[in-house]
Amino acid sequence: MITRRTFVATATALIAASAVPRAAAKGTGMIFVSTEKGNEVVVLDQSLAVVKRIATSRRPRDMHFNAAKELLYVACGDDDTIDVIDVASLEVVDSIPTGPSPEVFAFSPDEKMIYVSNEEDSRLEAIDLATRVSVQQIPTGAEPEGVLLMPDGKTAYVTSEVADMVHVIDTTTGAVSKNILVGTRPRRFILTPDQSELWVSCELSSEIYIIDTATNEIKGDSLIYVPDGFREEDVTPVGMAITKDGSKILLSLGRANHVAIIDARTHEVLSYVLVGKRAWSVDLTSDEKFAYVANGLSDDITVIDMASMKAVKSVPVGRVPHSVLIDD
Repeated sequence: MITRRTFVATATALIAASAVPRAAAKGTGMIFVSTEKGNEVVVLDQSLAVVKRIATSRRPRDMHFNAAKELLYVACGDDDTIDVIDVASLEVVDSIPTGPSPEVFAFSPDEKMIYVSNEEDSRLEAIDLATRVSVQQIPTGAEPEGVLLMPDGKTAYVTSEVADMVHVIDTTTGAVSKNILVGTRPRRFILTPDQSELWVSCELSSEIYIIDTATNEIKGDSLIYVPDGFREEDVTPVGMAITKDGSKILLSLGRANHVAIIDARTHEVLSYVLVGKRAWSVDLTSDEKFAYVANGLSDDITVIDMASMKAVKSVPVGRVPHSVLIDD
């Protein structure tokens, strides 16, 4: 039987006063934020000033750069398309048709395929990027969301929000090889750098499950992170990020309005960081000095200083920010 371990804060984290952080960027250093109800991707520079609002198809959500970071792909759920933004010109240059309500997607390792969860028809769709043809339609549980492709491209993992399952999919055959029962309304994944553990956020049961990728079995107890002053049912974890060395995991706690910074090996909380309302997506700068958090109900992003593990700045961006990505 899987049991639960709960990590309750001893004190609420305070927002620290600090100078505005500047990313040590390899690329443009720009920050991209998709806004579900703004129907745009908001672009901020390293001083956190808005430099452009890129109009997209309706309800932009999940975003990914290609490997060269020349193009930014954006899943737009209400127009059944993935828009493609040229990072140099900051213009939409293409759109890729998908099934109904694309939610989250992932590239194959060779970037020839996109695997996208289509929320409304309960399928994982594989799209050939060269031809724009849907080559696989893999049935899942209702309302699939999270998609993670293993680095060898042979296995995909997909969460089903309604079935409370993680589906393990053989991408060669296009078949589900295993269903893993997790908590209520599983949402997103993070893979540890050694590829041994897959963390799954379960929004409505307030839990994190860890899957052993060698066996595809649940590993240990489920984890629950509760900041000071909140009830367990107020914690709705969704987005995650992990440091390059795998030592720390950042977990957005949704309605609990905090990000938990977790020791990935001991599972202990290093800090609960107070951010905006309904903390959703989180991304780290390449030097891992700062993290950026999209806050869906306060219409802003929060910057976390990773050295002090405190919030240092919040910036309004637009209506219902969903995902944040940093071009560095």
